[in-house]
Amino acid sequence: MDTIGLGITVLSLGIWIGLLGFRGQFWRADQRLVLETFPTGSLGQGESLPKVCAVIPARNEAELLPTTLRSLLAQDYPGCLTVILVDDQSTDQTCTIAQALAQESNQSSERFQLEVLSGQELPPGWTGKLWALEQGIRHGQQQNPAPDYFLFTDADIEHDPANLRQLVTKAEMEHLDLVSLMVLLRCQDFWERLLIPAFVFFFQKLYPFAWVNNPTKSTAAAAGGCILIRHQALNRIGGIEVVRQALIDDCALAQAVKSSNTGSFAPLAPQFWGVQNSQSPPILGDLGGFSKTNQQRPGFGGIWLGLSQSTRSLRPYPSLASIWNMIARTAFTQLEYSPWLLVGTVMGMTLIYLVAPIGLILSVLTGHWLSAIASLVTWLLMALAYLPTLRLYQCSPLLGFCLPGIGLLYTLMTIDSAWRHWQGKGGAWKGRVYSVEG
Repeated sequence: MDTIGLGITVLSLGIWIGLLGFRGQFWRADQRLVLETFPTGSLGQGESLPKVCAVIPARNEAELLPTTLRSLLAQDYPGCLTVILVDDQSTDQTCTIAQALAQESNQSSERFQLEVLSGQELPPGWTGKLWALEQGIRHGQQQNPAPDYFLFTDADIEHDPANLRQLVTKAEMEHLDLVSLMVLLRCQDFWERLLIPAFVFFFQKLYPFAWVNNPTKSTAAAAGGCILIRHQALNRIGGIEVVRQALIDDCALAQAVKSSNTGSFAPLAPQFWGVQNSQSPPILGDLGGFSKTNQQRPGFGGIWLGLSQSTRSLRPYPSLASIWNMIARTAFTQLEYSPWLLVGTVMGMTLIYLVAPIGLILSVLTGHWLSAIASLVTWLLMALAYLPTLRLYQCSPLLGFCLPGIGLLYTLMTIDSAWRHWQGKGGAWKGRVYSVEG
């Protein structure tokens, strides 16, 4: 029995050594969009700069719009920017506030214009956010001249004044089709500080940003709160319609773009869609350390994903319930609605996050010091891996030692996500439920 316990402890330690050394250095949290300026003469000035059309889906966002919309209209981008806000059948004052801001902005600026569209009824086969984006894209494509880039951003995002300039510079200088930022999530209250940095940490573990940004690797991901996409690339993949049923729409879009230069469109991984495809190879979800397997193909479209320290989400998650609902909405989607992947994820989370503290306590109580040392080293590696993300969010480094408990909570959220799906309540968001048979 002692040998089995030691073996499990050493296995957990080995997994963490593998994660730190061979998982794209995800834990470093060092893929950042640094302050960049337009090199003199490289992108031209004024009308010669790329034209950008920002599309904002908004559903019941009246409280945040006065801050977030103004931040987008206050960009220091020297080119032309059109902002299209699509009111997705809000029941609050979203449309009224947006129209007032449009009147205010359009009178004071010729280069930056804000338009407000009333969203149409959600058709079958679309999620609400993507249908709102589609309506904004269609409207933006009618501009003359047509925009060079679309910026997809959420209504809760407060943009740094230099954000758009940095995004366009990154795309133009490095010839990228898609540039995305994981904005700084709100991290003020107790539950936010405990759980939100871990959300970012787990996302980086699932999709190592260095692999996403490497054109020789097929790993693809994006963060839906801030995506700049080249108009030509959007047309090349067939428009936003190709991911219209995706609950994890940002990663589905990134995968479509990155695979679009192969000469034929690569089918998207089924866990992005909210449907199960029995013909697809198994793709392991990873809230618990399982890595998504990718088959490498040549000729990807260039994409880039990084972290922001200045563009931020204002959406509050002040309670455990609010964070729980955010995770439970799509966690089971990531697992392809598979009970077997759910079991594997629970086992993986236990092995990776819970073995170390449990093993340390039991080993100390029973006097098995070799197991105790292995457990302690594993726990220390875990805390050290979490440290760069905690620094990004200006949280205490001591929270690194809470990662086992945090991992347990995320495991329970994932189980609850599966339960909600089986009850026909999966994918609930702002009064809508997106649920499929799986």
